[in-house]
Parts: sequence; C-alpha cells; structure tokens
Amino acid sequence: MRAIIAAAVLLTIVVAHPSVHTAQTPPRPLRVIAFGAHPDDAELRASGVAALWAAAGHKVKFVAMTNGDIGHFESAGGPLAKRRKAEVAECARILGIENEVLDIHDGELMPSLENRRTVARLIRDWQADIVMGHRPYDYHPDHRYTGVLLDDAAVVVAAPFFVPDTKPTARNPVFMYYSDNFQDPKPFTPSMVVGIDAVADKKWKCIDAMPSQFGDKDSWQARTLPNVPQGDGERQAYLLDIVKKRGTAVADQYRERLIALYGPERGKKIQYAEAFQLGQYGRQASPDELKAMFPIQ
Repeated sequence: MRAIIAAAVLLTIVVAHPSVHTAQTPPRPLRVIAFGAHPDDAELRASGVAALWAAAGHKVKFVAMTNGDIGHFESAGGPLAKRRKAEVAECARILGIENEVLDIHDGELMPSLENRRTVARLIRDWQADIVMGHRPYDYHPDHRYTGVLLDDAAVVVAAPFFVPDTKPTARNPVFMYYSDNFQDPKPFTPSMVVGIDAVADKKWKCIDAMPSQFGDKDSWQARTLPNVPQGDGERQAYLLDIVKKRGTAVADQYRERLIALYGPERGKKIQYAEAFQLGQYGRQASPDELKAMFPIQ
C-alpha cells in the first residue's frame, strides 16, 4: 500500500510540474530552408547564420532554384551546371548543412504554378520553421521570381489540400528576406541582424569553394568587377576581400540594430554581419520570438 501511495504522489508531482517533462525532453531543433536563385546566392547571403544554426544542432538546407548554367564567361550548359552543383555541395559540407540544386536553366526561372508547387513541396518536406530568400525587388529576374515564389507559397504550405502528396507544415513558417540595397519600390528594413564573426572563416572557405564565381579569370565576379588582378592567387584573394567588405558594410549599416540585439558592448565590436527582414506574408513572429529563433548569443 505504501508503494502505491508513493507512486501516486510521484505521478502528481510530475503532472503538476511541467519542468520535469521539459528537463527530460529537449526542444526540437529548428528547421530552416534558404532559397537562392543560383548556386551561390544563399551562400553569399546566409552562410554565416547557417553555420551558427548548424553548430547549435539545428537543421539547415540551402536550395538553388536554377542550376547556374550561364553564370560564367567561358563555359556554360551541362558542364558548368555540374561544376556549380559540386561547388555548393562542398560549401554545404563546410557549413554542416544540406543542399539541393534544381534543374532549371539559369535566367529562365518563372513564377509559374508548377514552380510554386515545387517550392511548397520543398518547404513542406523540410517541415520548415523558417524560410529564407530574396526580396521580389532585384536587378535579376531569377532573384525577383524566387522572391515571388516564396511570397506565393507562404500561405499554401499550411493548406492541407495544396500539393496533398506532401504533409502541410504544422503552422505558417516565418519567412525572412535577405538584405539588399534596392530602394524601389521600398528599401530593405532589417528585422534581424546576426553577427557572424565566430563562423566567418567557414563563410570565407565556402566562398573559396566556388571558384566558378569567385576565382576564375572568366568567373562572373572577375569579369564584372573593376580592377580585378590577373594572377590566380591575387584574383581570388581580391574577390574574397570584396565579400568580406560586404559583411563589414552590413554590420556598419545596421550597427544600431546590432547594439539593440546584442547590447552595446558586443554590438559595437561585431565586424561581420548578415541581415534579414521579416516577410509580411509568413507568420508574424514577435521581435522576442525572432531573437529566440535566430542564433543571437
């Protein structure tokens, strides 16, 4: 009888104190999926925050909406697409994340119903808590239409009878835009700015792993940026330094937001950052909820 009473008392304590359950059942890792128009876009805009999430045990996946088969001045087609797919796979290995490249021709992405279904399936298969991508305001049509497709998918991913061959998300994910400098029709407004100094080396290794874009003499960056050196080593270092300066520019541009998120002492010292804006069509998480979801320590 005493044993039965003791068991009943223990059961009462466990039920009355949810912390007992919480201590034994850790929270589920976040699941983040980040879309880029080409195999290098998500890597440029979000590889720092991805590395931080991955290091904390969260699950991150990068998706390139096109295969990048015209993003070079000397090679194209299948060989370039194959090369760029291998480059971002190596980048994903460095960051500790997963990745996928869709077989859509570079420069030919359209905001079609078929592609909306594809994006919705990818988000649902990943059961994403956070979805990231371009704003639909950009110089490149593939960037713009990636943003449009994400906006169009933001509500239907939770609708059980849209692409019913996949499981709907439990609730509307949080949708976040990458930072950019476009002003028309409206400028980027940072909701979250993440200091990436602790994982900056991983981001730079990721960039170095994509020489078709940041190394070759006929790479897109080498042929379109001014004053690029001719020597292979000097050229790659020069192009990497430009990416580093962009990270510094984001930190400086949004310094006040960094200070608000990290506090004055840490916020003033952050050298490299990535910035993101909460999309209006996804779940409208509060500032405190966003801060808890992003790797702000």
